[in-house]
Amino acid sequence: MQTLKNNIYFKVGTIVIIGLLLLIPTSLIEGLIFERESTQRVAIDEVSSKWGKEQTVSGPFISIPYYRYVKEFSRKDSTEKVVQIKEYIHILPTELNIDGVLNPERRYRGIYEIVVYNSKVNISGRFADLNLPALDIPLKNIQFEKAHLTIGINDLRGIEEQVNLNWNKSRFSFNPGVVSNDVVESGINAVVAINSQDSAVYDFSFSLDLKGSQLLYFTPVGKITDINISSSWQNPSFNGAFLPDSRTVADSGFTANWNVLHLNRNYPQIWTGGKHSIKESAFGIDLLLPVDNYQKSYRSIRYAILFIGFTFLVFFFIEVLNKVFIHPIQYILVGIALVVFYTLLLSLSEHMKFNLAFILSALATLLLIAGYIKAILRSSKLTYLISGILFVLYSFIFVIIQLQDFALLIGSIGIFIILGLVMYYSRKIDWYNLNLGGTQEA
Repeated sequence: MQTLKNNIYFKVGTIVIIGLLLLIPTSLIEGLIFERESTQRVAIDEVSSKWGKEQTVSGPFISIPYYRYVKEFSRKDSTEKVVQIKEYIHILPTELNIDGVLNPERRYRGIYEIVVYNSKVNISGRFADLNLPALDIPLKNIQFEKAHLTIGINDLRGIEEQVNLNWNKSRFSFNPGVVSNDVVESGINAVVAINSQDSAVYDFSFSLDLKGSQLLYFTPVGKITDINISSSWQNPSFNGAFLPDSRTVADSGFTANWNVLHLNRNYPQIWTGGKHSIKESAFGIDLLLPVDNYQKSYRSIRYAILFIGFTFLVFFFIEVLNKVFIHPIQYILVGIALVVFYTLLLSLSEHMKFNLAFILSALATLLLIAGYIKAILRSSKLTYLISGILFVLYSFIFVIIQLQDFALLIGSIGIFIILGLVMYYSRKIDWYNLNLGGTQEA
């Protein structure tokens, strides 16, 4: 017992081992956060699969089949024969205008909140100067009578009403599926009237009543693409290949406008086969939830080693400077209380706002540790000292969590200040002639 109380090296080694062992339950709690976040994703996928998943509206574009003839050599009889291959010409519109309104809804699966939406999207534009001679394909090989207008839609279950196409002075109904997988793999199509005249102009318009979850993206397939989207959602995130040229976000919702030229993307207005992909140019809106408690819990638990290490360091300095003895078991109990804070934070944040959950969890942990310190040290002064230090630590972490963009800067400065304080208050300790000659045993 005297060795435990007086040998500083043995005590320091014991504290370090206890601190490292406490990282095991901390990592388990981090795994629990990941598990709960995965459960949330499963809940979101379950609701989305019934309502409509993330949607990307690709197009519209014209697909026209044509025949290409190639020579093939037959090794069997050493002869050449001509083989007919069917491919598609894909033509993008000269002008594309999209006006949409998103009506978001909050849905719940158990304790988890999911954002879904209904949207009304009006799409119009025109095809002009098809420029078919640029492809060097004989007109007789092109099947103009089998031309289709295609719109790529990720999840067709999100379509609420029949989609009808106004094509010049004609009206057509869309059918499910796509005629070719060269450009999109899922969508709807309509047979349209196309002739071989390069000077022909084709005006089109249609409306989409589309349901989806969280994301709504578009592709800028027009030579000039103009998109206007409005919604009552207060926390949008504008993502993808292009940001809005203008946007307004207020308590009443948001409006956003994109104007994209064909020069801004890396594919032409006309090509054959699957030479180009348009999905990399998609952009749009992410209806963010205001609070992501799991991400904030992740960020807070990363500072667990700072909490445990600094708290144990304060306890050790109290032993050295005040000649009191704190048993390793008491270090363990205080360390467990610090770890349990993260479990409280995780569980409470699933049922209330994260900031309130953090305050309640920190307050409960502070009161528990303060009461225990008061009982083992029997000193109000030391109790207030340790409680005050823990309060500063919790406040420091709370501020870092709120400031995402400046978290690294504030965290680095805070840790530097803590290190400076430790060095300042330990500057006069004679570590070579130090014994933990305890005058009090808890």
